[in-house]
Amino acid sequence: MPSRPIESADWTFLTNHGHVLLALAEDPEVTVEAVARRVGITERSARRIIAELTGAGYVTKERVGRNNRYRLHPERPLRHPVEKQRPVSELIALVRRR
Repeated sequence: MPSRPIESADWTFLTNHGHVLLALAEDPEVTVEAVARRVGITERSARRIIAELTGAGYVTKERVGRNNRYRLHPERPLRHPVEKQRPVSELIALVRRR
């Protein structure tokens, strides 16, 4: 008898870093508050992740008036050794497919 899949929100295939990156890719002018809501994390965590993505060269943050605009660097490689030969742009394209 085939087993049924277990539905659980205990884990996901993408990390919060991946989710934040995708939120910035979807809307470069998104607020940190909106990123946090979308990903389901605190604003503090969203700010920390954005700072880490910026520090690692995946995102550039530009101040525009009172807001920020984020520019992704999709040519950068994914970080895990299994997929490091693939650029971030492939992840973004995969998730954007509907």
